[in-house]
Amino acid sequence: MCGFTGFFSLRGFDHTQASAVLTRMRDTMIHRGPDDAGLWFDAEAGIGMAHRRLSILDLSQAGHQPMKSVSGRFMLVFNGEIYNHLSIRRQLEESFSAPQAGWLGHSDTETLLSAIEYWGFEKMLKKCVGMFAIALWDRHERVLSLSLIHI
Repeated sequence: MCGFTGFFSLRGFDHTQASAVLTRMRDTMIHRGPDDAGLWFDAEAGIGMAHRRLSILDLSQAGHQPMKSVSGRFMLVFNGEIYNHLSIRRQLEESFSAPQAGWLGHSDTETLLSAIEYWGFEKMLKKCVGMFAIALWDRHERVLSLSLIHI
């Protein structure tokens, strides 16, 4: 099972210090995800997210997290599994025009980000069946959304 961590500060923070803190926070969870490690932060906005990955659904780098949405608006870290993510992908593919329907990989994380961009965070949550935790940063609205679902 993967793991993620992060922090949020209304005052912003120093880039170098944030990188060091996030790296230490992330690496304490190596047992949660030995396959990959990532971090992302926006010092001006005061947010940082880090992820440790246990690759299950997509073993490629296309499942690397934190993951940015295609538009660049959203940053997401995710832990868990969306059991119906292939069904959600099909719904999205039927809704998208051809250029938008291209997938970079096979991860449920990528499915979540596309669903958030298309339907919004709350509607995406209502469509998902699974057990998961999400931290989503909206770079345009500067809003952090957190969700923990256990079905």
